[in-house]
Amino acid sequence: MARPKAELPEPEAIRALVDGQGRLALRVTPGARVEAVAIEEGRLLVKVRAKPSDGEANAAVMALVARALAVPASRLTLLKGATSREKLIGVELS
Repeated sequence: MARPKAELPEPEAIRALVDGQGRLALRVTPGARVEAVAIEEGRLLVKVRAKPSDGEANAAVMALVARALAVPASRLTLLKGATSREKLIGVELS
């Protein structure tokens, strides 16, 4: 059985959360049953199926956020929170 596609908000809604310095705050749930991206309380909530071992969840988060923003993953940088659920990502939109 195929996995359902992740629910993603509009890229413009996510871009509105990026601050003036190109940073985006996230709260991550690794090991979730379904992958999803939602906006709640001024930050992005990201759920990924990957487990938090050997950086797998971080890689999955970066790929999912890049897809939600409709930009290549190379335009995203993990600035803070490599081992935390609270993360700060640098976003290069131009």
